[in-house]
Amino acid sequence: MSFVPAERQGSKGPLSGVRVLDLSAYIAGPYGCSLLADQGADVVKIEPPVGDNLRKYPSTLEAESRAFLGVNRSKWGMVLDLKQEADLAVLLRMVREADVLVHNFRPGVPERLGIGFEQLSVINPRLIYCSVTGYGSKGPLKAKAGYDQVLQTMTGMCAMQGKADGPPEILYGSVVDYYASALVAGGVASALYEREKSGLGQHVGISLLRAALTMQSARLVWAEGEPREVGRDMRSGGITGIHPTREGHIYISANTAHFWAALCTRLGLPELAQQERYDSVRKRAQHRDELVPLLRQALAARSALEWEALFGEEVPCAAARTVEDMFDDPQVQAEGMITEFAHPVVGSYRGFAGAMEFGRTPCPAAFAAPTLGQHTEALRAAATQEEH
Repeated sequence: MSFVPAERQGSKGPLSGVRVLDLSAYIAGPYGCSLLADQGADVVKIEPPVGDNLRKYPSTLEAESRAFLGVNRSKWGMVLDLKQEADLAVLLRMVREADVLVHNFRPGVPERLGIGFEQLSVINPRLIYCSVTGYGSKGPLKAKAGYDQVLQTMTGMCAMQGKADGPPEILYGSVVDYYASALVAGGVASALYEREKSGLGQHVGISLLRAALTMQSARLVWAEGEPREVGRDMRSGGITGIHPTREGHIYISANTAHFWAALCTRLGLPELAQQERYDSVRKRAQHRDELVPLLRQALAARSALEWEALFGEEVPCAAARTVEDMFDDPQVQAEGMITEFAHPVVGSYRGFAGAMEFGRTPCPAAFAAPTLGQHTEALRAAATQEEH
């Protein structure tokens, strides 16, 4: 059958021909499927009649949630009520032709719906079946709902983000969800590669708990005999961080001897680079209270943007900007990361275009996220046609 209503235009991408059924909601699963779509896969987003809850998130856009648009680019949209026998039958027909199915139901729910891995493997032994959960498929928390900031708080990320003498702090931006989405795309791609050798599909398990701990691998090393505070040495300390300037703020990272010397020279403080007292990251962290006031006094002479230009390639740094600044940023523009989308309800909007580049098999052009059920009839017709 024709898996989607229309072929994508232009280059095809390395995953061209791969057919993905996205039954997931919120961010981790859906954005993982968008990353597959970026690489050329045909992705059908299947929602219940009430829609993905991300559509209802607060947004200054009236017609659609900004978050939903950003997370669900380059997909075809379909509505199915899997509790209805006829709609479940449509999905099962689509599963026969699919390469990948992704969902984020809690453990046990897919089996009750009749779409568990073992159930669908009978229909399509080549199916790559990816489940995204909060805590995994085993253990005392397997049935608990998991959300990004819940897992941040549980796994120590918020404690590390907070100041030493202050409360834990959230890392905004759904960092765990987005990292989990990268694991979805990577895990599915690996399973597709293995299928080329074995001819068989398999289950791929991704959890927010696993994603949150993967992000902290450099902290999760606890040698025998060490005290409990294993996270204590993961901050560079010293002068690394965000500093005020005459206008705006700038982040500076100068952990190597070369960058430290360049920073001191550019700030007009070359004598600091010559002092043995400050000649390592550890020593600069120990003497932070001496160094930071000197650096900030010097930084007060110019704006953040002026310092950024002056430091150039000599000192790793960035003036603090808003996300809105990225739409027209010269580097972002040069890399072609922002494109124009046409949406049937929202109209024209600019958004992120794609997460990766391939030299020989360039990714196809991105297109706008679907409205709720936008392509349902065409996809139903295709599934019914295949049955006959």
